[in-house]
Amino acid sequence: MIGNIVAEGIAASSDGLYDRNTPHAYPDLLPKKSTSVPLEVKISLETNKPKGHLPKSGAYLTFRYVLCDKDGFFRRGKTNRGDTAYIWEAKVGVLTTDDFDLSNTEGDSGKTAVVKTEAFNRMSLVYFNPMYMAYARGRPGYEFSAE
Repeated sequence: MIGNIVAEGIAASSDGLYDRNTPHAYPDLLPKKSTSVPLEVKISLETNKPKGHLPKSGAYLTFRYVLCDKDGFFRRGKTNRGDTAYIWEAKVGVLTTDDFDLSNTEGDSGKTAVVKTEAFNRMSLVYFNPMYMAYARGRPGYEFSAE
């Protein structure tokens, strides 16, 4: 649901560059001008890597979020989750089908394609808010000062 909301917001704010595709259709954002590329939007909670149903090649926008309390305060840990989503990271990049790990676990909800760590780390970081970073400590690419 959050991914659909984010994709709709991007389309609405794109100054006519994108239309929102129907929910659960690939790609999420359809270009309206020849200078734009189709975009797939993937969302994941906290430190999880984005995933989809099946691996698909293309340009991706990924967002990771945390669940804060109603005042926007974030505390790490599953038992501390609030009910308001705050994005802490956004990345963009081109992925191929080889950039996904495919799982088809019996009894699971179906096929799952998770972006491989190496591919995810190659994507360009375009937004980072250290106030909501889900990791307990800074790491390469996520340096921030306490100032």
